[in-house]
Amino acid sequence: MIKGVVVSVIGALLGGLLAFGSAQAAELDVVATSSGMGALARTVGAGRAQIRVLASPDRDLHMLQAKPTMIRALRDADLVVAVGAELEVGWLPVAIASAANPRILPGQPGYFEAAAQVDLLEVGSPADRALGDVHPVGNPHVNMDPVRMAIVAAALGERMALLDPAGAEIYRANARSFAAATQQRLDAWQARLAGVPGVVLYHRDALYLLDRFGVPLLGTIEEIPGVPPTAHQIKALSERLQGRSGVIVYAPYMSAQAPERLAKGLGWEARRLALDPPIGADGSGYLDHIDLWVDTLSQAR
Repeated sequence: MIKGVVVSVIGALLGGLLAFGSAQAAELDVVATSSGMGALARTVGAGRAQIRVLASPDRDLHMLQAKPTMIRALRDADLVVAVGAELEVGWLPVAIASAANPRILPGQPGYFEAAAQVDLLEVGSPADRALGDVHPVGNPHVNMDPVRMAIVAAALGERMALLDPAGAEIYRANARSFAAATQQRLDAWQARLAGVPGVVLYHRDALYLLDRFGVPLLGTIEEIPGVPPTAHQIKALSERLQGRSGVIVYAPYMSAQAPERLAKGLGWEARRLALDPPIGADGSGYLDHIDLWVDTLSQAR
């Protein structure tokens, strides 16, 4: 099933040299909102695109504010690559409007959202802020699914080809190469995660990875998305999970207090793990980052 999804994206892979190492000058100025989107843009655009990333992986994309540095980067951009599905809604529209760059306005070829290229999970949540940090259009964290990221890479290659027709075959070849590299790791990831008892997340941000490989989500530390948990909620979660095995994972920008308290009560391990790869990562770095998540989840035996 997993292989079928990727194969449908990459089609018949061609042999020969990859275009990753092209020495041509940069033709596209690309701004990515996150290091995960930056890794994808850096891989697909290798040889012809200059990539700048607005947020490091230790920052919460829900909570950023538009800054002058962001606006300056967007002012000269040919293409902005966002996660989408309203993940950056609190700051990216303001930054784009302030940049006064018509090329990257939503609806223009210079505006690209990863989430718009794939099917989303959790579509149709009530648009009620009383329920916390909800996303009615769907869970936006598609960067945590390498199969969806291969689909996004193919779409991004086509968008770059539209903006820079002279480099079209380079962008397409780079996207195919990333899909092939993803394909090569899928079976090993699936084998390592077979029979994993499950994970507790702070926020439902790694749901795509769990769904892809059939890893049970045992609970979330946030009972209401975006609202810090109470001591009573952590106690109730601990009581519900007594006697079970698992691991707790939380992002660098989240408080360690509740995860560590829950881990102590259950005798589990709590791991702080970024949702995105290092800020300078390329496609290989992204896949290594997924490998780190797989390694963490596979230790929950």
